[in-house]
Amino acid sequence: MALGGNPVFNSKTYREEIRPGGAPSATQAPQQYGQYGQYGQLSPQQLQDMYNKPAAGPAQTGRMTFNDVVAKTTLTFIVLLAGAFIGWQIPALMLPGVLIGLVLGLVNSFKKEPSPVLILLYAAAEGLFIGGLSGLLETMYPGIAVQAVAATLSVFAVVLVLYRSGKYRATPKMTRMFMIAMIGYLVFGVVNLVLSLTGVVDGMFGLRSGWIGLAIGALAVLLATYSLVLDFTSIEEGVRNGAPERFAWMCAFGLTVTMVWLYVEILRIIAIIREMAE
Repeated sequence: MALGGNPVFNSKTYREEIRPGGAPSATQAPQQYGQYGQYGQLSPQQLQDMYNKPAAGPAQTGRMTFNDVVAKTTLTFIVLLAGAFIGWQIPALMLPGVLIGLVLGLVNSFKKEPSPVLILLYAAAEGLFIGGLSGLLETMYPGIAVQAVAATLSVFAVVLVLYRSGKYRATPKMTRMFMIAMIGYLVFGVVNLVLSLTGVVDGMFGLRSGWIGLAIGALAVLLATYSLVLDFTSIEEGVRNGAPERFAWMCAFGLTVTMVWLYVEILRIIAIIREMAE
């Protein structure tokens, strides 16, 4: 099975540094255990003490752990929320935020080595975008931001529970279908953006209005949930195969991208529903 949606997990750098069972590489082992010197120079008591010590775990061998991913993801989301707060107060920052976020998203996706600084900058930029968008829609449909946040967290929780139970897993066939659907979704999004900017279609969401908008939004949410499954798969396989600790940042980046996408899609769906209800 593929490791998931993050490009870095399929990169040559990642594959070369994985060691089954999380064992350190040949270059790391001497650095870690060389501190004891030559075994012949140790006393019997020292040898016994070394023998009684617990085996080195992932944290001691520089391997990624679930705690690493949780810590990095938490920090990334704190930066995201800080950016969202600023964007809410200054909606004009929404456009710069989405443009900078797009560029940094592409850069982080194709970098061979994860950069914590660039990932946190991406989170800040995306925060400006979703904060500004949420504030704008809040003035039109009071309470929509809380509804969207609650729905996004609910979807995340359900997907996580289903994944942990083994009922929602990534498969090669599903992943191929996901990629095909994603290409179609992205092409439609570009066409819709061009038509909206040129004035061919009216409305805040262009072609994504009314029942068509709801249908496309529902498809996008389904795609986002499967993207979450791919993220969870990447994290699980990375920990199991002993990915380097620094790749926890890429896991945090992948989760942030998916959660922002999921939130924006749910926010759009709620806005369309409330617009149709008026």
